[in-house]
Amino acid sequence: MELRQLESFIAVCEELHFTRAAEKLGMTQPTLSYQIKTLEDEIGVPLFDRVGKKIAITEAGTILYKECNTIFNSLKITREHISELKKLERGTLTVGTLPGELNKLASGLLLDFHRNHPEIKIKILGADNVVERILQNEIDLAITILQFDDERIITIPLYFESFYLAVSADHPLAVHEQINFNDLKTMPIIMFPDTHQCRKLVDKICSNAGFSLDPLIETSTIESIISIVQGGTGATILSKTLLEMFDDHNLKVIPIENPNLIREIGLIYRKDKYVGFAAREFIHMLTSRIKDLKENNLEDIVPIFDPTSYKKTLKHK
Repeated sequence: MELRQLESFIAVCEELHFTRAAEKLGMTQPTLSYQIKTLEDEIGVPLFDRVGKKIAITEAGTILYKECNTIFNSLKITREHISELKKLERGTLTVGTLPGELNKLASGLLLDFHRNHPEIKIKILGADNVVERILQNEIDLAITILQFDDERIITIPLYFESFYLAVSADHPLAVHEQINFNDLKTMPIIMFPDTHQCRKLVDKICSNAGFSLDPLIETSTIESIISIVQGGTGATILSKTLLEMFDDHNLKVIPIENPNLIREIGLIYRKDKYVGFAAREFIHMLTSRIKDLKENNLEDIVPIFDPTSYKKTLKHK
């Protein structure tokens, strides 16, 4: 069984058409058919059912397709290891973040990372479904809210961050130095849709307290939330990071008490994924940046991770 035969087999599985698969592989259709016939003869069972001009994968073919993906993924990881041994003169790194706030945190490292490693191509992608994209191997690392437990994922906690109530400067609540969490029940609230990660956290804490928010207005953009609140219509609940993106004297930020709304931010990656040089360097730079913020007494960013310990976390790699 040769790798070329398996590559041909995978192409036919994905295209379900011999001619298109042959074009994809840059070979003639008879050559491809010969590769598949040789593979079927070696295995001893048909891999495709041929009905007229259409083909379908047999049960044996389905099993082989799954194992082929495992084989080629292992080969890809092997090449990454070898490339690193060659000093990784070229490479890529894709980092996922939640849109807006955490995207700003990651993109702030781009200039320093590029300056230190100009040979490495790095991408920062904003998406709500970063965990799913990590599991699908579409991104290497992600900075996200840690509120899940998945044995397929390695997590590196970074810091805790508070949420605040924000109102316009002339809002009746603007005179308050703090607000009780239970008082949120009756407030006209402007919020993200319930699919947004920030909203999910707020909804979860409200549920634990025995009530649910019924937002007056829902909008998917932070700019529209801030604009509506600045106009005097209702209040909103946002993280300190998001609020710092709009340093406006027309906005009053009020701490929430009993309980405080706090989220945990961290890095995640697939447990079975090889963490290469570029990823480890990005982790080191990010955790060092968080440590610097703490040493400079930045409010509401409370690191919970020792940047020197990430090597221990990655030791099994």
